[in-house]
Amino acid sequence: MTHSRRPAGFLPALRNIRLRRFVVLLLDGGIAVISLWLSMFLRFEGKEIPAPYRELMPAFLVLLVVARLVSTLLFRLHRWSFRFSGLTDGARLGMVGLLGTGLFMVEIYLVELEKGPPRSVVLMELLLSITLMALMRFSPRIHWIYQADRERSRRHEPLRTLIVGAGAAGEMLLRDLQRSRDHGYRVLGFLDDDASKWGTIVSGRPILGGTQNLPELVRRHQITRVLIAIPRLSAQRIRELLTSCSDLQVRIKILPFSHLELHEKISSSMLQDLSPEDLLSRDPVVFAERVGESPIANRVTLVTGGAGSIGSEICRQLLLGGAAQLVMVDLNENGLYLNQRRLQHEFPQARIESHVANVRDFARLTSLFECRRPQDIFHAAAHKHVPLMEEAPCEAVKNNVLGTLNVARAARAAGTERFVFISTDKAVRPSSVMGASKRIGEMLIRLLARDSSTYFCAVRFGNVLDSAGSVVPLFREQIAAGGPVTVTDPEVRRYFMTVPEAVALVLKAAYEEHGHLCVLEMGEQIRILDLARHMITMSGLTPDVDIPIVFSGLRPGEKLAEELLTEEEERTFRSAEKILVAEGPPPAANLLRGIDELIQRAQQEDVAGVLAQIRTLVPSFRHSDAVAAEPMAAAASAAPALRPATVS
Repeated sequence: MTHSRRPAGFLPALRNIRLRRFVVLLLDGGIAVISLWLSMFLRFEGKEIPAPYRELMPAFLVLLVVARLVSTLLFRLHRWSFRFSGLTDGARLGMVGLLGTGLFMVEIYLVELEKGPPRSVVLMELLLSITLMALMRFSPRIHWIYQADRERSRRHEPLRTLIVGAGAAGEMLLRDLQRSRDHGYRVLGFLDDDASKWGTIVSGRPILGGTQNLPELVRRHQITRVLIAIPRLSAQRIRELLTSCSDLQVRIKILPFSHLELHEKISSSMLQDLSPEDLLSRDPVVFAERVGESPIANRVTLVTGGAGSIGSEICRQLLLGGAAQLVMVDLNENGLYLNQRRLQHEFPQARIESHVANVRDFARLTSLFECRRPQDIFHAAAHKHVPLMEEAPCEAVKNNVLGTLNVARAARAAGTERFVFISTDKAVRPSSVMGASKRIGEMLIRLLARDSSTYFCAVRFGNVLDSAGSVVPLFREQIAAGGPVTVTDPEVRRYFMTVPEAVALVLKAAYEEHGHLCVLEMGEQIRILDLARHMITMSGLTPDVDIPIVFSGLRPGEKLAEELLTEEEERTFRSAEKILVAEGPPPAANLLRGIDELIQRAQQEDVAGVLAQIRTLVPSFRHSDAVAAEPMAAAASAAPALRPATVS
């Protein structure tokens, strides 16, 4: 951690490293002299030292100083870190004391003095030297901690704090908090679920109990901050902590597990607010951690929807895996430009291209693919907002079905080796036009995979946390505005995954070639109401008191709960490394003809015809025509002379 001010205290003015080490050696020599004289004085009860010993004292002193300095140099205690010394350094200090005494006795034997010092003097000198050397070395740190605490009190209003986890990570965090002036935390103690630790002291702070005692301790000690420093604390325990603190108005921060697992130095700057990702109840999926492990290396890859949440993360992980050339395609030219700048900054040596193109434009795609000849294509471009697509089903078909067909055909024509289609759990027994359009896309991909040298694969997953337009940024915005937080129904549940996790699944499906329809094992569904309450608690507020929660009712096309597999797929799926590989019934032989008819009706803005054709292609589609027909009927009555142009 970087500190803006150099701490005041003992020896900070000695900025020259060599000079500081020389002074430490001088002090160690002086401590040896003082310890021997004081030991002799105590041994003879303050009386005059007998003549035989008094005459040998100069020799004793020289030999002792030499022994002490040699042992200090051997253990490098003259390079002592006055600020970051700890228990290990204290043990080294004890070893130096024992070694110095041993060398002293060997020297006396080798120089053949008439007699050595009394054994009691040797023992007392050892204890005094170790004590004084420890005092000299640790007192600056104690002084700096005291000064830092006083300065924090002047600069910040104290934040009464508890640390959850009294292990190595918690102790290291407390030590950094004690040294730093750049925060307002005032740590009152620890919590730990190991009952054998209760009542003990860690770095001067008591362990007050277990996590089950958190609400009681927060109220008793007026705690405003809780810092979690437990490696691999389960998502269930985090949710339990949030639930127990829901009416306490306490802010909770956590140390990222990546720092703890890598045994990096822990500091308060690593503390992060709890995020919805911490509530997921499974280990994240990782594709390849190093370039050498990745089959992406030296390949030309193309990503449609490269400006979106999923598409941009696919681009980043492809470059992380060593892709030789990345081609990003999107209709959003501003998002495309910004994403290229971010990626070029992160990967300055990478070859990155951005191309503005519409997936509905087959000629544009064909020209682009023929020119760039991508080996791998990730098709992430899509309309995904369920309520908007309910009002514009023709647009959903044109973008999600026609666009997918165009990209797939252009990919086959260009000799692409891999094609991965991004799907959604809303494609399972769809109740929305968006979900149905994705289901048709899956069927199309499986059909094309039958007789093509290109490896076609559809990847299906649930909601992505913190993606653009998802519920998490919406809740965050509503909480920042003071509420209310809107939840459609108290029983709505969804599968969730992080953006990196979703992309890891996409890459596994593409390069490990498990099958033509892959689904992530996503664990349990999370109740949206619980997610809303937890996010309010994460903000240090009280649900239903500081921030009200209101229920707005299910939106058109929404379900209470999503599914990952249909009944047919459940009978045929197999599992591979957290990926479900579904087989399902084969696509109908006349699927392409049915899709062509669907696209034609969408281009004619025939809403009723589009919905009817979707039902023909996806018999499990459950939808109310009235929702989609109302906006179109209103538009028709307002402008009866308008007729959509037919696009061939």
